[in-house]
Amino acid sequence: MSKRVNEETTDDSTDCKKERKARVWMDGCFDMVHFGHANALRQGKQMGEYLIVGVHSDEEIAKHKGPPVFNEQERYRMVRAIKWVDEIVENAPYVTTIETLDKHDCDYCVHGDDITTTVDGTDTYHLVKKAKRYRECKRTQGVSTTALVGRMLLLTKTHHKRDDEDGLDKTQVGAIGQGSHKDSPWTGVSQFLPTTQRIIQFSEGKEPKPGDRIIYVAGAFDLYHIGHLAFLEKAAAEGDFLIVGLHKDSVVNRYKGANFPIMNLQERVLSVLACKYVSEVVIGAPYSVTKELMDHFKVDLVCHGLTPVMPDVDGSDPYAEPKSRGKFKIIDSETELTTQMVIDRIITNRLEFEKRNKAKTEKELKIIEIMEKEKKSGEQQNG
Repeated sequence: MSKRVNEETTDDSTDCKKERKARVWMDGCFDMVHFGHANALRQGKQMGEYLIVGVHSDEEIAKHKGPPVFNEQERYRMVRAIKWVDEIVENAPYVTTIETLDKHDCDYCVHGDDITTTVDGTDTYHLVKKAKRYRECKRTQGVSTTALVGRMLLLTKTHHKRDDEDGLDKTQVGAIGQGSHKDSPWTGVSQFLPTTQRIIQFSEGKEPKPGDRIIYVAGAFDLYHIGHLAFLEKAAAEGDFLIVGLHKDSVVNRYKGANFPIMNLQERVLSVLACKYVSEVVIGAPYSVTKELMDHFKVDLVCHGLTPVMPDVDGSDPYAEPKSRGKFKIIDSETELTTQMVIDRIITNRLEFEKRNKAKTEKELKIIEIMEKEKKSGEQQNG
């Protein structure tokens, strides 16, 4: 192991032990990259000075877990844009080996405190654990790719087409399970409980410098995906400081309909804050870009994508103010993917994703059962 690890401290404001001189390896599928992934990477980066992230290929994921929602090229790009990531390794092996750590000059591997296994139930980190080159960080409760897929699987295709007379109440989405089977405590559908501390951890706390060109964009940014990322990257290139206004759930529901948004406001805030192109987020931004908003943030340019813009409740153009000032620009992200298209991917392959979620839950429950038996056996021996 490298001798770079020579300083070890603890800090109550962080979730994990810090080892400032280390090169850290983390890996995973990173399918439907969400704030839970970002939070794990944030913690991993705190444990060293350089974070390398291995991302598995579509083939490896399909073999061990089932079909991914996003293809490998999309997942590579999404992980590369998370602000705590220094470098990514494409097509990383599913089982983390000592050879992988040595090849990339990493001191140890970091993973959350849940269990990841191969298709035959083998712990994917057993080799680095045995070599004592493994560290753990806390998994973010209330979110996982499995849970997000579950929220969408609770809905029917017609329910997402605004005809929601017989649809599921939107308040139920993400708060109930996917059927009568027992949910895994790691990845079952559950509710995320936000805190101010988490937002502080995700926020860089930076302010624009004198002379910075300030860009403002607004939207739902629901199920944060490659289309959002491409747009934010293009918008950030227009200036020096990018502010993202996130609309409230009720506002998103007004112009999206059905059960949108799939992710609540707090979840969407963290997903966007994790993007390295974003400088600041306005939580619950007004739908119309007002004079007060532009003056308060000293906005130089307001950008919007190619998606249609619905009028405000009074029928007015929500971008009338920036247009009147000559500070409005349409940006082509050159990416066609939308939130609706992500949902369509799930619904179209509903049976495959239901099978994937069920198999993952059953595997995790079996592991938990084994862990509980081992714990009980150990207590009896010690007792």
